Order: sequence, then C-alpha cells, then structure tokens
Amino acid sequence: MVLFILPPKSVDRSLFKMTLILGYTVFLLSMNNMLPVSGNTIPLINVFLTLCLSLMVASLLETIIITNLICGSARYPAVPRWIRVIFLHILGRLVCLPPKSKDQEDTKCDFMRPDLFVQLCPLRESSLSGDKAVQELRSVNMDLQAIRQQLEKELRGNQNAEDWIQVGFVIDRLMFILYILFISISFVTIIILWGKSYSTTHDH
Repeated sequence: MVLFILPPKSVDRSLFKMTLILGYTVFLLSMNNMLPVSGNTIPLINVFLTLCLSLMVASLLETIIITNLICGSARYPAVPRWIRVIFLHILGRLVCLPPKSKDQEDTKCDFMRPDLFVQLCPLRESSLSGDKAVQELRSVNMDLQAIRQQLEKELRGNQNAEDWIQVGFVIDRLMFILYILFISISFVTIIILWGKSYSTTHDH
C-alpha cells in the first residue's frame, strides 16, 4: 500500500513492485515445506499467502497499465466518449479527481481569434498605398492562419494527452481505494475465521 505514494510516472515504482514479488516468491518457496497440508480443507495460512501474492501481481499489472497510459499518451487518439464519461466524469468525481475545466484552454486560444488580429492590425486596405502593401498584408494573414492551425493542432494533441493522463490517475486512485477495501475486508474475514477455528478447537 505504501507504494501508491510513489508517483505513477516513476519507473522505480514498477521496479520496486517486481522486486517485492520476486522476494515474496522466494519466501513462499522457502515456506513450502513448513505449510500445513490438509486433505479436506485448505489451511487459512495458505489462503492468506495466496491472497497477498494475488494483490501484489494485480498491483504490478495496474502500474504497467498506468505507466503505458502516461508515457504513451502523446501517441494515442482522442479519448473515446464512453471512457471520458465513465472515468473522467463518474469515477473521477467518485475518487475526488474531477475533470479539469476547459475555461483555461479556451482562454489560451483567444489570442488566435481573427477579430483580435483585426484589433491588433487596425490598418485598412483603403489606407494602404499600392497593391504591394495589400499583397504583403494578405501574405501575413495567410502565415498567421497557418500558425493558428498548427497551434490548434498542438493544443488538441496536448489536451488528448492530458485526458489520457487524467484517466491513468483516476485508475490509480481507484485501485488504491479498492486495494484498501479489499485488504481490510480480507483481514477482517481471516480474523473472524481464525477466531471461529480457534474457538472450535478450544471447545473440543
């Protein structure tokens, strides 16, 4: 559980989890001859050790998915609508990671509006002398439109990457919450079963 404190972008997070799984596997191999063997029922300690290994493997798989989303988000297309609705709007608010407002992005694009360009360049064609000045103004206008299209394309790509990264953060936060709930329920169940088994053995 402490590994979730590390940022998802950190490579050390996945390496550390793989190291833990390797060490835990060696521990299970060394404990193989010490575990109780029963023909009818599965010993509680075996269930506990298997549960721990399953949680560690699930956590590693989740880290791999999150790292792939974060590092490869620039190459991905736009987030599908159903993913945006489920992960960003529903699950995002559920895990206290609501989607970012697009007011800032709209403000960033205001400087590329043609009406602002007209305000910045109040010169009219009627006040220009000769066709050369008109051609120069048209050439500058075409260049600005090309720059605007390129900037809009880059902004859309950055927005898509940010959406995928936000999806990764929501999955990571959701996995952490499910991890806590699963561990808590598992430990409570094991303690109850252990207590009942101890009481039954003690009564007999």
